[in-house]
Amino acid sequence: MNSPLQDPRSLRDPYPAYAELRSTCPVQHVPTGFGGHGSYLVTGYAEARQALGDPRLSKDTAAFFADKPSPRRLHPAVAQTMLAVDPPRHTRLRRLVTKSFTSGAVARLRPYIAQVTDALLDRWPAGGEVDLVAGLAVPLPVTVICELLGVPETGRPDVRRWSAELFAAGEPELIDAASHALANYLTELIAFRRQQPGEALLDRLIPARDGEDRLSEDELVSLAVLLLVAGHETTTHFLGNAVLALLRHPAELERLRANPDSVPAALDELLRFDSPVSMATFRYATEDLLLGGTPVPAGTPVQVSPGAANRDPERFPAPDRLDLDRDASGHVAFGHGIHRCLGAPLAKAEAEIALRAVLTRFPRLRLAVPPDHLRWRHTRLMRGLVSLPLLT
Repeated sequence: MNSPLQDPRSLRDPYPAYAELRSTCPVQHVPTGFGGHGSYLVTGYAEARQALGDPRLSKDTAAFFADKPSPRRLHPAVAQTMLAVDPPRHTRLRRLVTKSFTSGAVARLRPYIAQVTDALLDRWPAGGEVDLVAGLAVPLPVTVICELLGVPETGRPDVRRWSAELFAAGEPELIDAASHALANYLTELIAFRRQQPGEALLDRLIPARDGEDRLSEDELVSLAVLLLVAGHETTTHFLGNAVLALLRHPAELERLRANPDSVPAALDELLRFDSPVSMATFRYATEDLLLGGTPVPAGTPVQVSPGAANRDPERFPAPDRLDLDRDASGHVAFGHGIHRCLGAPLAKAEAEIALRAVLTRFPRLRLAVPPDHLRWRHTRLMRGLVSLPLLT
């Protein structure tokens, strides 16, 4: 029997399939997995929180795949990021970059985020058609994270393309090639910045490589890759999904238009309602364990779906309704536990500034095509639109 997620309609709307799976069992074995192995899929909220915070579910992909031959040729800097290791190595790497993503650090970036947002929206035609993805959701977060890291403007189009290709589901050769192109570019950029340092985040990480702070060259490149890719892909999809959700719920949209100061309070519900991360990154059980009452054998991969967990009616009543009055702060769109998204404050700041500006500057904004004509990206980890045509 095929999984309901294999239905082509699930690309456009996976939530009925998630509900069907969850109602059967919130943790269940699925025949598809990693390297031909089966895995366990987690669709319940309580079970997802447990899995995301359980140290017995390792993220050490190198250990799991060490004795499993694979034709894949991902660059090590992409295959072995901070998201693919356990403590104490994870703790050490995360500590090096945490202070650059605190609320205070992000607050200092807000004027720059607003400046980039306004410059992008200045290009939108008045009374015409625009693609929100190409015209805002992609360029805003990639410009901000490139500025934060220290990627020059000349390299940003290539970085944007390689990053998108890393999530091209069903195209392993393209993914592998993009991983090498991006890692090689960042290796060269690090060498250049070592000779001509500035004040960007990359410049602050280089002394940790060259000094006493334990960073290897591979770890430095890997951190740069992770921050660059994770620093904008999820925000891109967050913006697209949020604007679409509001346009499909006119009453909630009008509430925000009437009171733009309420946008920050709406972000958690927008994240919960249509999470940009459909499936969390790789985990596997290091010992036999019970996950929500379901036995998971040692050595088995576990796939956690934040998108499904955030629509669990046991945690969020009437989960398929967008309700901006709901306290959705417990959502797992940013994950949970020690691997919770480092860039969550930055993502929320970008989304707040962008949504407020769009709603204020374009009060008649509406969809340019019927919702069922929208195209969604074919990716396993992310949920996001290829484009979002709008009439201004």
